[in-house]
Amino acid sequence: MSSLETLMAKARSWQSQDPDPETKAELEALILAGDEQGLASRFGARLGFGTAGLRGELGAGPNRMNRVLVAQAAVGIARYLKANFDDPSCVIGFDARKNSDVFAKDSAEILVGLGVRAYLYDSLVATPLVAFAVRELGCSAGIMVTASHNPPADNGYKVFDFTGSQIIPPMDALIASEIDKFAENESVSDLVRSSEYSSVPASISVDYLQGVSGLMNRHSDRKSLKIVYSAMHGVGAEFIEKIFDLAGMDPLIPVASQHKPDGTFPTVAFPNPEEPGAMDKSIETAKANGADLVLANDPDADRLCVAYQDANGNYIQLSGDDLGLLLAEELAGRAKREGVFGTLACSIVSSSAIEKVAEHYGLEFAQTLTGFKWVGRVPNLIFGYEEALGYCVDSKRVKDKDGLSAALVVAD
Repeated sequence: MSSLETLMAKARSWQSQDPDPETKAELEALILAGDEQGLASRFGARLGFGTAGLRGELGAGPNRMNRVLVAQAAVGIARYLKANFDDPSCVIGFDARKNSDVFAKDSAEILVGLGVRAYLYDSLVATPLVAFAVRELGCSAGIMVTASHNPPADNGYKVFDFTGSQIIPPMDALIASEIDKFAENESVSDLVRSSEYSSVPASISVDYLQGVSGLMNRHSDRKSLKIVYSAMHGVGAEFIEKIFDLAGMDPLIPVASQHKPDGTFPTVAFPNPEEPGAMDKSIETAKANGADLVLANDPDADRLCVAYQDANGNYIQLSGDDLGLLLAEELAGRAKREGVFGTLACSIVSSSAIEKVAEHYGLEFAQTLTGFKWVGRVPNLIFGYEEALGYCVDSKRVKDKDGLSAALVVAD
């Protein structure tokens, strides 16, 4: 067969097991047009499953995020869990991106069909609540359907292990092996699905919100601040507003055009607070209201960006390392006053300046490999961070970055 014929055969095979009319039609158009380049971009490679799970552009074929690829990943996770846990279970959440809810429901049905107990959040949720729920429910794993701060055309699939931390080797490779074996030898259309999954109990979100709202500094003298908040078209607003209300903080001033979840991200080209232009609406809102502080989460609310008004009325955006150092000082000081001993940690791509903070307060310091999957696993973690705006201020609840709890500590 020619290379085009080979690609068309792969596309037909994929199409035969695809439950999504949109991506089936996408492939049909490419096949009818004999579009070798279009087919090659979808079938010439496969999105790899690793410690970050899956992440890529939405579309048809193994090199895109779609219902077939997600189903194959769910099978791989289910078979890994069945092989390693006596009573395997998994909690699943999803954000506001296109098809996140569909991917989450598919995953739950496939997991249960393969003998894994599954809990599915009933509505949009922030990534930290999935990491929290893994431990609270005693689950073997967690799945969050999100592409975090990637471009609007992307989606992704983040996986947590039983500790509530992102997966590390060899778990990623073992799951990837199960995915590949299924993809090569079996069909998604032959899977037995079941809708006998459970909803995540409402008490899980209540416990998270109440716990985070208690992170206030008992020794500080608070003053009233005007604080602008952007959800960056993501899921953070509902949760951050409840946290601030429970904590007795003044209401936040929302960036209205970015407040409601919208997976098309209409006001930003790239919904990452670090990207040029992403914070423009936040700064405009701050100037219009004379705000003292700006807080912005990324779309799945596991990262936090901060800007403050200086003496000249200008708004200065803190780097990840700047905020990491400030939070380290705050949390180390709290630990010292409360007689708590533990560790400050950061990854090797972040500033090691917090080592001096740890030394000053008589705490341990740890520097980890790149990725929060390593930072969150540091024993007795008081505070951990990575320069890409990821902060863990409450490892007793969430052993991963959490932009919601970090936002409250900054505001406090």
